[in-house]
Amino acid sequence: MTPADKSSRGGLTEAEAARRLAAEGPNSLARDRQRGLLVLLGEVLREPMFLLLLACGAIYFVIGDLREAITLLACVVLVLAISVIQAHRTERAVAALRDMTSPRALVVRGGVARRIAGAEVVRGDVVLLHEGDRVPADGVLREAEAVAVDESLLTGESVPVDKHTAGDEADARVFSGSLVVKGHGVAEVTATGARSEIGKIGASLAELEAAPSRVQGEIRRLVRIFGGLGVACCAVVVLVAGLIRGGWLQGMLSGITLAMSLVPEEFPLVLTVFLALGSWRMSRRNVLVRRIPALENLGAATTLCVDKTGTLTENRMTLVELRTDAARWRADAGEALAESVELLVEDAALASERDAVEPMDAACRRFVGEHLPACAERHERWQLLREYPLSPEFLVFAQAWRTDAESSVAAAKGAPEAVAALCRLDEAALAGIRTALEEMTASGQRVLGVARAEFAGEPRERTSDYEFRWVGLLGLHDPPRAEVPAVLAECRGAGLRVVMITGDAPGTARAIAAQVGLSAEGLVSGSELEELTDEQLTARLRGVEVCARVLPAQKLRIVRALQASGEVVAMTGDGVNDAPALKAAQIGVAMGGRGTDVAREAAAIVLTRDDFTDLVASVAEGRRIFDNLQKALGFIVAVHVPIAGIALVPMFFGMPMLFHPIHVVFLELVIDPACSVAFEAEPAEPDIMRRPPRPPAAALLDRRTILMCLAQGAIVLVVCLGGLWVYHFHLGRSLGAAQAVMFVTLVLGNLGLILVHRSTTMPLLRSLRTPNPALWGVVLGTMVLLLAIVGVPVLRRMFHFEAVSAVDLAQWAILGPLGVMGFHALKQRLSRAS
Repeated sequence: MTPADKSSRGGLTEAEAARRLAAEGPNSLARDRQRGLLVLLGEVLREPMFLLLLACGAIYFVIGDLREAITLLACVVLVLAISVIQAHRTERAVAALRDMTSPRALVVRGGVARRIAGAEVVRGDVVLLHEGDRVPADGVLREAEAVAVDESLLTGESVPVDKHTAGDEADARVFSGSLVVKGHGVAEVTATGARSEIGKIGASLAELEAAPSRVQGEIRRLVRIFGGLGVACCAVVVLVAGLIRGGWLQGMLSGITLAMSLVPEEFPLVLTVFLALGSWRMSRRNVLVRRIPALENLGAATTLCVDKTGTLTENRMTLVELRTDAARWRADAGEALAESVELLVEDAALASERDAVEPMDAACRRFVGEHLPACAERHERWQLLREYPLSPEFLVFAQAWRTDAESSVAAAKGAPEAVAALCRLDEAALAGIRTALEEMTASGQRVLGVARAEFAGEPRERTSDYEFRWVGLLGLHDPPRAEVPAVLAECRGAGLRVVMITGDAPGTARAIAAQVGLSAEGLVSGSELEELTDEQLTARLRGVEVCARVLPAQKLRIVRALQASGEVVAMTGDGVNDAPALKAAQIGVAMGGRGTDVAREAAAIVLTRDDFTDLVASVAEGRRIFDNLQKALGFIVAVHVPIAGIALVPMFFGMPMLFHPIHVVFLELVIDPACSVAFEAEPAEPDIMRRPPRPPAAALLDRRTILMCLAQGAIVLVVCLGGLWVYHFHLGRSLGAAQAVMFVTLVLGNLGLILVHRSTTMPLLRSLRTPNPALWGVVLGTMVLLLAIVGVPVLRRMFHFEAVSAVDLAQWAILGPLGVMGFHALKQRLSRAS
């Protein structure tokens, strides 16, 4: 049985496969398991905020304030539950995304070939292996056609190992995690998961923790700065209270409260939520993010290097023109096929895989089945003797067949110049082929040459050993996607340069470029690229939008040349030879539909629809994520200023504590969802794809932004302390009543900060009209809780407040958000004036 007949194998039934999966477990290693709730609980409890809350509760127990201690610990349990649930959901979302991007396996179940997740492969499965696949489990090859496997993951040996079914069974064994770098075959699975060789090695193959991305490193830096500030202020408060006033326990309580107000626990939380939810949102747009730095880099991308076939075009190849020396056929002419043309398409089908996956092979097979059914039926009886795979050095694919007659046939198709060289044509014949090629490519056709050789006996070792004769040219058309021109125009408006890289002839590339709206001026060919030095290539690529007749291995040089000129490159690819370029690009993008496992694993992003529009949409989403992350972090900086100020002021003016731990807990319940969920759900700015890409080294929070956020927070602090002074010192109200006014002012001021941080470009009133259900849920929930705290006596006493009339609360507290919004409006007016 030939590899082309693989799908005729029965394989396991679905029921038997399900039974074995349940009995033996998934085909995955232990390190792929999700963290349990207890593990998540332990990680949350180790967070500084929870440790500080527990310390406050312990101090309240020591000083005998049981009500305060129990209240505080109840709040701790509530916040802990919310944090664990949120962490668990994030864990599940990340695990789901990891499953979608994991290696896949093509198995035969119930006689039908279907692609499944690698974790679902079971012992006894029949697995079909092709070049570029990762072997999903240990197995034995039952059929093999020129199979070579990279086993370096297990052995450390980088040289591929040839596999065959003849001779010792050891030569037919394949192992989980190895890569098929050449050929194809059929394997029967013998061991999965922990029972495989890689599973037995276990922990020694656990991947090292990836180095933190630039944004993660910047977040850690901010956490260290604010954390260090919190510790220093806490120590000052404790020392002042203990040494000057002798109240060490009260000083520790005040110091811990201050530390709680300064600990920037929201920073890492925001980053985690934004990246997890951002990846989830992109997965719904058919874009799977495998590595976090790519999500960060999307917003800074300046150049998109894309394939033509299947990315800018529909990947729907159709034969539209056939040329031989004696005849010519065009699909739009409605002519009958001449005898020489029939021989041309017959040989083209023989030079295509029988179980065709590649679009050009499928087009040739389909054409013969529709126009020459008797020929297609005759071919089914022929025996495939040998395949001669396409290689970067020799762009020809050939197959040798045992026919019904005494002689055998070899058919080859590929790049016309390579097939012509194989036929050893003279200059006159080559000139005629070049003329025909120019005419066909001018209309955007992809053109292949076809050759035929008859031989006796066994198939030859190499393609060049046959005496091929030229048969003719095939013209295939792959229409551009209808939406591509508009998307390319959007890219130009966003400052994104698009470079089409194709293996097609320059004429075909120029025609397709004209149809989609790319400039073919200055087109670079693969042969020209080969002659340039790296420095020359960097200069040559400036302004170029089309590269033609490019080999996959040359894509790496293109990526590096673009990067050398300061570009942030997104590169698409699908084959084994594309992997180096995908890995070198800041944003490697694999085609999920037609892409090999090698390409998927080398890439940071996978497009499940192989659609260019999805890539551009992901760039817009990357910009939105970075924008909203900056807004959230700016809000965190601003909101901590009044909290820390109110906690610190009493120590320098001999006043009792104005802030208690329970106040900080309540504020954290408002701040955390506001800066994570609400800001993450904020829609993109209207001009997000009408502005140039951000510099890749742009800070999350630059000095100007930090100063502006500090000023906003200072306004809220001044209004809060002003309310305290007016109601307690000027009007003579009790401290509890003044604290209530101050607290309501602070909470409303924080809501004002949320609203002004929603947009950096839109006027405030316009941004308020922008829908964001998550945000308004936070605002509404906060207002309900706030009314309950100041209106319900039990809750009021828990917060150390006394009753205040609604008029008193409203007439001052409204100054908090109004002050922030007024400052924001003034800032925008000054920005427009400048």
